[in-house]
Amino acid sequence: QVQLVESGGGLVQAGGSLRLSCVASGRTSSIYSTGWFRQAPGKEREFVASITWSGGRPSYADSAKGRFTISRDNAKNMVYLQMNMLKPEDTAVYHCAARQNSYSAWGYWGQGTQVTVSS
Repeated sequence: QVQLVESGGGLVQAGGSLRLSCVASGRTSSIYSTGWFRQAPGKEREFVASITWSGGRPSYADSAKGRFTISRDNAKNMVYLQMNMLKPEDTAVYHCAARQNSYSAWGYWGQGTQVTVSS
C-alpha cells in the first residue's frame, strides 16, 4: 500500500503562485509514476500533470503547459506541483495520485488540498 498526503493549497489572487506538495509513504518502491489531478465543483476530475518516479518524463494537460511544473524528490518521497500565473478557473481540489506501472489505473490517492484563485 502507498499513502499520499498533499499540502500547500490555499487562497491566492489571479496571477499568483502556489506550490503543492505530496509526500508518499508505505511501499514507495512500487510506484512507477505520480500525478496531480483536480476536481472543481460540479465538474469531473481532470488530469493536470504526471511524472515518473525514477526518470522524470513529465507530462502535462494543455491547461497546465507553460504555467505548472511537476517535480519529484525521490530521497524525500516528495512530489511537487509549482503553479504560476494562476487563473480563477484553476480553482479546484487538487489530488496527488500514484500508480504502479504505465498501464495501470491510478490506484492510490491523497485526500486533496483546496486551491482557490480569486479574480
